[in-house]
Amino acid sequence: MYQGKSIQVTVHQEDRIAELCFDREGESINKFDARTVRELGEAAAALAAAKDLQGLIVTSAKDVFIVGADITEFGAVFQRTEEEIAAWCWEANQVFNAIEDLPLPSVTAINGVALGGGFEMCLSTDFRVMSTAAQIGFPEVKLGIIPGFGGTVRCPRLIGADNAIEWIAGGNPVKPDVALKMHAVDAVVAPDKVKAAALSLLQQAIGGQRDWKARRAQKMGPLKLNPMEASMVFETAKGFIAGQAGKHYPAPMEAVKGIQKGASKSRDEAIRIEGQGFARVAKTWQADALVTLFLNDQIVKKKAKGYAKIGKPIKQAAVLGAGIMGGGIAYQSSVKGTPIIMKDIADKQLELGVNEANKLLAKEVERKKMTAAKAGEVLGHIRPTLNYGDFGTVDVVVEAVVENPKIKKAVLAEVEAAVRPGTIIASNTSSISIDDLSPAMKHPENFLGMHFFNPVHRMPLVEVIYGEKTSKEAIATIATYAASMGKTPIVVKNCPGFLVNRILFPYFAGWEFAINDGADFVKMDKVLEEFGWPMGPAYLEDVVGIDTSHHVGEVLAAGYPDRMGRTRRTIIDVMYEAKRYGQKNGIGFYKYETDPKGKPKKVIDQSTYELIAPLQPNGQVDMPDLEILERLMIPMIIETARCVEEGIVGSAAEADMGLIMGIGFPPFRGGALKYCDRLGMKEVIARCAPYAHHGKLYEPTERMKEMAAKGETYYQK
Repeated sequence: MYQGKSIQVTVHQEDRIAELCFDREGESINKFDARTVRELGEAAAALAAAKDLQGLIVTSAKDVFIVGADITEFGAVFQRTEEEIAAWCWEANQVFNAIEDLPLPSVTAINGVALGGGFEMCLSTDFRVMSTAAQIGFPEVKLGIIPGFGGTVRCPRLIGADNAIEWIAGGNPVKPDVALKMHAVDAVVAPDKVKAAALSLLQQAIGGQRDWKARRAQKMGPLKLNPMEASMVFETAKGFIAGQAGKHYPAPMEAVKGIQKGASKSRDEAIRIEGQGFARVAKTWQADALVTLFLNDQIVKKKAKGYAKIGKPIKQAAVLGAGIMGGGIAYQSSVKGTPIIMKDIADKQLELGVNEANKLLAKEVERKKMTAAKAGEVLGHIRPTLNYGDFGTVDVVVEAVVENPKIKKAVLAEVEAAVRPGTIIASNTSSISIDDLSPAMKHPENFLGMHFFNPVHRMPLVEVIYGEKTSKEAIATIATYAASMGKTPIVVKNCPGFLVNRILFPYFAGWEFAINDGADFVKMDKVLEEFGWPMGPAYLEDVVGIDTSHHVGEVLAAGYPDRMGRTRRTIIDVMYEAKRYGQKNGIGFYKYETDPKGKPKKVIDQSTYELIAPLQPNGQVDMPDLEILERLMIPMIIETARCVEEGIVGSAAEADMGLIMGIGFPPFRGGALKYCDRLGMKEVIARCAPYAHHGKLYEPTERMKEMAAKGETYYQK
């Protein structure tokens, strides 16, 4: 009946049931791009014109149903005016309305993931049958937008406004049992029974046992809420969403307001309201940043897949050095399916490492994310040892001993002698140059850095650091191993501080200058947290550990003396000498008490001000918020630009992803270079001028000046 490149429609002649199948040509998934929406409209027209059809089943020929919209097309769409975007939404919605308005019963067989536009497609049919392996939901708010293909209209009318608000404003995927309980789907069956069950349900509708017209009418009219109920649902939701999303994420609140405004309207009127709301959020800088972030994530993941093609297979791993870090690495490797040997020189350290893994597994069992039997199996794949006896079978070794070059070199030479030829050896150093460590190796081509962030099980980033002699195969193997552990690998050229710490410490340097110039560390924490950082710089120093920060600061001062050199005494020197190391010993910039849940709670400590006072010759000043932001963020932008220009990292996308995943750069700002694009390079350079007396830390690069002159950006619109 209809043949397109994304959609085919066939008719089962024996029962005159039409099957509309999503089967995107040449791809492993289905998604809604402009072509697919157009073809759906053409298919709907062909179905409407057909004679004697009894019903419609919508299916997918892929393992997924439809993963959502084609995000790569958003850039061009979002460049339009609000009015044009709203009109685009309305036009697209005519296609979904045409499916919904067909004069026959319809059912969708949800065989796999159906998110965003994919789930909105499902909602346009009368019934839905879902696989136990499928997921549905509305992830749009995570891109800074709201559903635009009727999701805020049909979903509340099916499952109730309060449930729909939770799904749409939360943005999380929904499992089959919840979907069935909420009446978003009509049946949940085993994956191999989905199509048969959907056809059976359709036959019931054709035979009159299921009232498809009543089900459809439910989606066409206003929400069934009286004014009092509506007020309670929406006002309560708005208060809750405001607290959860915060001011930096406008999309969840826009979704609630849209559902509220459309609640008393017909389907078509409500869809117009949805389109206007979609257009409003599509024009925000947050949507621009979050869509870029999504695309950057795809770039990084695509690179990781490329490495998998040339890396060596890893069937057995080993970690040198137990303790908290070694135990965390061992847990992450084993829980994701790669058995690991954990070696140390002391029983006490091995016990610490095994306990760390055990503690993490116990939490998974407690949260019902893992069975006790599975936890036992994972723990069984971590083999503690005091010798190198079984190292002849390992494919990769991660060295995680104390951060001391002398000790690391000795251990690296020792382990290289114990493994078979070609085994890849990676150092989990946070600051020591890979090229400084590689002379200890007979085969430096098999050696590189693999920098995990703490805590290992939570932090998604792993920096894969290659030295002058590291082979491409070694890089690919470690990047693939990191990905197999559920981490995102970003490949970085060796330099002092690698990528993330190199960029973080100019931010800290700007903060240290601000303190010396009279700024209040507590106010600065508040300003940076308001900006979107998970914690301000003083609190972050306490969490990282002031002894650790002092050490890394020395490495970077030696590596970049022109802008990170210690020309005068800093607050980190003072705190380090006073042995105020932060959370680890209960006092740093803040004092730490234990809250009722057993977690450290920070308390302002007046003695910190006494330690700072000698560093502030002009006393404390009330530094304006904007100045605080400029002093810290500009050095970070400049250093990120340097890393891209010097080829330390492959692209602006990877640099920004590294900052978001490694140090919690506010995701809704997209990373340092995306933030720079939003400010405009000319503006960034103009803002450097007031701080020029602090030297090269605030000096833009020549390439930045050239970009400003030409009006260039890091990301193309």
